[in-house]
Parts: sequence; structure tokens; C-alpha cells
Amino acid sequence: MPDNLKKEMGHFNVFNLDDFLGKHAKPIPYSRKDYFKISLLNGHKRLSYADKVVDVADYALLFANPLIPYKWEPLGDEQSGYFCIFTEAFFNHYGNIKEYPLFQPGNTPIFPLSVTQNESIQNIYLKMLEEIGSDYTYKYDVLRNLVFDLIHTAMKMQPAIASSYSSMNAATRISSLFIELLERQFPIETPAQQMLLRTPSEFASQLAVHINHLNRALKETTGKTTSQIIGERVAQEAQTLLRHTQWNIGEIAWSLGFEELSPFINFFKKNFNQSPRSFRNISTV
Repeated sequence: MPDNLKKEMGHFNVFNLDDFLGKHAKPIPYSRKDYFKISLLNGHKRLSYADKVVDVADYALLFANPLIPYKWEPLGDEQSGYFCIFTEAFFNHYGNIKEYPLFQPGNTPIFPLSVTQNESIQNIYLKMLEEIGSDYTYKYDVLRNLVFDLIHTAMKMQPAIASSYSSMNAATRISSLFIELLERQFPIETPAQQMLLRTPSEFASQLAVHINHLNRALKETTGKTTSQIIGERVAQEAQTLLRHTQWNIGEIAWSLGFEELSPFINFFKKNFNQSPRSFRNISTV
């Protein structure tokens, strides 16, 4: 296989959902944070994201952005389907996958399907499974086209109508998703890795809720503001990086979302009454 095509391996995969359901189910693979996921789900289920919930009686197509947590809950015994996962890098030079409305915050990512639509989309997944198991040199180009088939097929459909949780359940759901989004950014494993979401408004945008709505939900469920929770988690990671890595303080500051060193030093002093350098020296003695 040519070197440039070897690089594609690991950026895409496709699975039959039957392997991950039931008593002898395998664990769902790929817990990495940078994978997009498109799932064909057969069976009665409830799909949840942000403060919205959708009940689907039969068939649905779900588009999952790696920065927006989704959950599906089976409501019946008969469940099956397929899913494919891929990274943003898989589509380098083929357009910006994140710009498609299906992966944008605020849009409904769930599409109910008729029997005919389900059969058509199932055939796309069967082609993916056949292609990825083949020895065709340019199979990843074919797989990109099949992913685009899924995307454009869905964009021609009407998305599902989502309803909101009750106010109490909505606050709990939004809070748990916020915490999950925050935690998905950790641990910071290399100096080249930077927090993608750093401010309350960025989190609110990803969750497709107004920032005031996010603040109220967190205050109600945790007693803390959005900024407080973010600040505490960043401070915790800062201590970990200072104690357990050899990165210079500027690299740590950048990875935690500080574009300049001085704001990071001030932030650390405010939280721990000492400079990052002093903390590191004491911790490594």
C-alpha cells in the first residue's frame, strides 16, 4: 500500500451494532475524543442531546459531533444497526467536515427513516463493510464518498422534531453534558494539545443553549457558576502538569488556553497563592 494511503488507516472504521448489543456484547471501540460518528439505529429508542429528547419508533440516522455528547436509550428488545467513525483529518483536502449543518451546534442531528430509507442507508453501510475489508488500493477514497452519501441523503430529509426535558430534568441533563464536555478535554497529554473549549460562551455554543440557561442549570445543580467550574478544573490540570511533566511553564499555559504567560501566572497565584514556578519547585523536592 502506498505510504500516503497507509496514513488513512485508523482515521476511519465501520461496525455492525449487533456486535455491541446483548449479553455477550463487545465494548464500544474508539473512545478517542476526535471521532465523528454516524449511526443507523433500528428499534424503538430515546435519543438525548443538550436539553432535547427525541423518541424514535423504528429507524433513525444519528450524526454525532465529537464535542457534543449524545446518548441513546433502547426502549424495546429489538435493537440493531450500524455505525461508522472517522476523524476530521480523514477529510483533509476534501472539504471541512465540521462545516456541514449536521455537525453544527443548534441543529437537530437525528433523522427518522421510513422502511425504504432505512434499507437504502443500510446498503451504504454494507458497501462500507465490504470496501474496508477489500484489498483495493484506493478504498479510502470510496469510503469518503460513502460517508458523503450518508451526509447528503440526510440533508435532503427533514430532521426529527425534538422536545425539551422538564425544567428540572433539563438542568440536570445540561449540567451533566457540560461536565462531560469539560472532562473530555483532559488529560492534556502533549504540549501540542490545547483546550478547545475554554469560556462559558464556547461551552454554551457547543451545547446549543443560551449562556444564561447554562449558568442557571449549573447554579441549580452544583451551586457554582460556569466560570468557577471551568477555573477549578483548569487549576487542577495546571497542578498536575507542573508536578508530573517537564514542560516549560509557557507550554503548560498555552495548552490550558492561555495565549500569554502572564495571565496564566496571575490565574495560578489567585488559586494557590504562589507562582507556578514556586509550586513546581516545592512539588519536585
